[in-house]
Amino acid sequence: MASSKFEEVRDKVKEFPTQSGVYLMKNTADKIIYIGKAKNLRSRVRSYFNDSKDHSPKTRLLVSNICEVEYILTKTEVEAFLLEASLIKKHRPKYNIRLRDDKAYPYIRFSWGDQAPRLYLARKVKKDGSLYFGPYTSGLAVHGTIKFLNRTFKIRDCTDAVFKSRTRPCMTYQIGRCTAPCVKYITMEDYRNEVEGAKLFLKGQNKKVIKTMTEKMRGAADEERFEVAARLRDSIESIKAILQKQAVINDTSEKDQDALGYYGDERGCLIETVHIRAGRVIGTRPHYLPHFDPNDAVEDPREWLVDFLNQYYEDNFIPDEVLLPLDIGNDLTKLMEEVLKERSGSKATVRFATDERGRNLVEMAHENAKSHFLKYVSKSEEKLRGLEEIKERFNLPERPRRIECYDISTFQGAETVASQVVFEDGVPAKEHYRRYKIKTVQGINDFASMYEVLSRRFKHTEYDDPHLIVIDGGKGQLSQAMKILEEIGRKDIPVVGLAKARTESDFQKQEVESTEERFFLPGRSNPVIFKHNAEALYILSGIRDEAHRFAITYHRKLREGTSLESELDYVVGLGEKRKKVLLTQFNSVDEIKMADAEEIAKLKGFNRVLAERILLQLNESEEEETEVEE
Repeated sequence: MASSKFEEVRDKVKEFPTQSGVYLMKNTADKIIYIGKAKNLRSRVRSYFNDSKDHSPKTRLLVSNICEVEYILTKTEVEAFLLEASLIKKHRPKYNIRLRDDKAYPYIRFSWGDQAPRLYLARKVKKDGSLYFGPYTSGLAVHGTIKFLNRTFKIRDCTDAVFKSRTRPCMTYQIGRCTAPCVKYITMEDYRNEVEGAKLFLKGQNKKVIKTMTEKMRGAADEERFEVAARLRDSIESIKAILQKQAVINDTSEKDQDALGYYGDERGCLIETVHIRAGRVIGTRPHYLPHFDPNDAVEDPREWLVDFLNQYYEDNFIPDEVLLPLDIGNDLTKLMEEVLKERSGSKATVRFATDERGRNLVEMAHENAKSHFLKYVSKSEEKLRGLEEIKERFNLPERPRRIECYDISTFQGAETVASQVVFEDGVPAKEHYRRYKIKTVQGINDFASMYEVLSRRFKHTEYDDPHLIVIDGGKGQLSQAMKILEEIGRKDIPVVGLAKARTESDFQKQEVESTEERFFLPGRSNPVIFKHNAEALYILSGIRDEAHRFAITYHRKLREGTSLESELDYVVGLGEKRKKVLLTQFNSVDEIKMADAEEIAKLKGFNRVLAERILLQLNESEEEETEVEE
């Protein structure tokens, strides 16, 4: 920060109020780069402008980029915590710890507030009167559990619209798997009593469930209703079989708990959450924080751990108890408990695990964090090697940490749109994706459309410059892109054209099964070709395919659902044969969404890149995709 500007901001901060609130730090482009909360705004913000010797390198870099500080007052410190989490999620400041989830973990939603409750797979916890159980790491397990509970407790599986319009029972009733509350074959009171067992099962009150079902089985046998008794017997055995597969931590507990552990070094930090529901482990969830060293002496573990908790429990299920790997102090503990109570409406205990059982759970979280950290870092280092190969093969001045790719798409000769996709460190950075609706071009004119897009893109000086731009196409498209960059004064940015070509063995075939990616560079006649299994190729072809997908989904959004095609139709590189393989292996698109990339990659005709591309699209979060309009 220039000295005069530094003094100006510091003097302004001296006049800040001493109330609680949230402060927002901005750079020269008026972009929010850091958001914090404080019990005393003036005291907290002034600390940034004190002697920099006490600051970490990260804080010194932050302060050097501050050109403006604004604040929002809150009535209480709890309100400041709540507001901070929502603002970080909205603005994604560069210097905040931010949770980046590529995968939305599934929950089981029991619509207990409905007159005739049913089970759903849900991706977010909402205050809608429903009961939420999870999160689970496997969507297939969620589907399987819902299917099992529907069958065991005769829960309706029809949609609300179908339920309300029924005049006669469906096939599910005919085969004995539903009691047909839709046509009042059972009273709503009796229906809720019947499905109560599913609620108890999900809450972990398994002994009570089995006891109740055993009593019903014996009663049915005494009344010589042997078919009913047999079904109840089979259901009891199925429940026992499921329970045997779950890791039991404490079979007498009815608490829902989360245990936290972390592991990291100068490369980053991974925080692991182990989910224990009624004494049984149902899954774990990792969060990786790149370029954050938890062992750095200048980092206060209480501060960053509380920041994590505040953001994590904004959208996720809040358990009865959160077990921590370190002591955050009485004041912060009470404050976090108040924040969690405000969000969930019920008391949640936050505590440093000092008892043996608690320590064991935190140790489990730590071991999982270590394992996932090493796996994540291994993949990250593989990406870095791929980026290094791109740098060498394309003669770039530095490793292309930020790569941008653009795609122009026209639907039936009318609406033209463009997508901007960004990869950082070799992986998608969805918060930087942008959509453009072409404004100045009539009809199909890719050159004019690309000129408009790049012109609009580079007016945004608050965005980091790319180290490489990838253009879909061969020499002609590359030449056009170079001309555009020169005209807008950005010929300093490296650009490469990416085109497919038929392999010689497949040239005579009507359907091309194998293609070769060719990369064209300015001033070079022969294309650059990577080995088919090179990480560099995965990164470059991945960003091109992602740009295609992103543009296509924008068209789908503009058409507002007038088409009935499957979501799979929009996955780049997924033809009819592969779609059939997928839908043969999985029962629905929802099941595909919940699958692991490795599971899909093992299917005939698939590979890791395609598997990751499929999951990336199907699980895409609309909240992360921003349309750019000037």
